[in-house]
Amino acid sequence: MIFLILLLSLSLQSQKAGRPAIAGKPEEGSICIERNELFAFAKQYLGTPYRRACADPKRGFDCSGFVNYVFKHFNVTLPRSSREYKALGTALKPEEFKVGDVIVFYGFRDRGHIGHVGIICEANGMKSRFIHASSGKAHSITISDLGSEGYRTRFYKCIDVIS
Repeated sequence: MIFLILLLSLSLQSQKAGRPAIAGKPEEGSICIERNELFAFAKQYLGTPYRRACADPKRGFDCSGFVNYVFKHFNVTLPRSSREYKALGTALKPEEFKVGDVIVFYGFRDRGHIGHVGIICEANGMKSRFIHASSGKAHSITISDLGSEGYRTRFYKCIDVIS
């Protein structure tokens, strides 16, 4: 009985602190992610080659494969195709951007369709930086500026998928 009371007490203290009640994975249906931990996990893949239609750290990533892989590590299921992000979530105002939010872009050649996604790693409105699998010059996992010409003009929205 004392053990049960102690366990319940620890559980309530953890929940007040915003952490799962028991060390390990959060309860099913709840999301409890430290945003900086998410970025730290993503950052370890910097330099991993871009590879179309791939989500394997040993072979490479495309943009949605990378975002999907990172969030899957934290038990968050996200679309595997960048096009599916068009209808996902509610667009945030630039001042609401946070580390760990997903940033969504129109395609490079076709601005009528969604063609690229990444993860905010430094939140500063439209001057934020994001980590992503670039098929451009870097041709790898890299960090880019949202305010740069190539991304600012293609920006579609930023969404919070973990709160």
